[in-house]
Amino acid sequence: MSKIITSATVFNDAVGVRLSATYSEIDDQTGRIISDNKRFDRVITDAETKTHARALLEYAGENIPE
Repeated sequence: MSKIITSATVFNDAVGVRLSATYSEIDDQTGRIISDNKRFDRVITDAETKTHARALLEYAGENIPE
């Protein structure tokens, strides 16, 4: 079985920098979708990952349409 990320969001909240993602589980033999649109949330605690997440948020801020 494979788990495939279908969406990911990084955002700041009262707890810190958070990752929210959805994924699907796929049967590797048949290609059948076992489950779809499952979600998990994590607070990012690793310093290097937090730096990357903040860089993505900064990049998004630089690209807000005028």
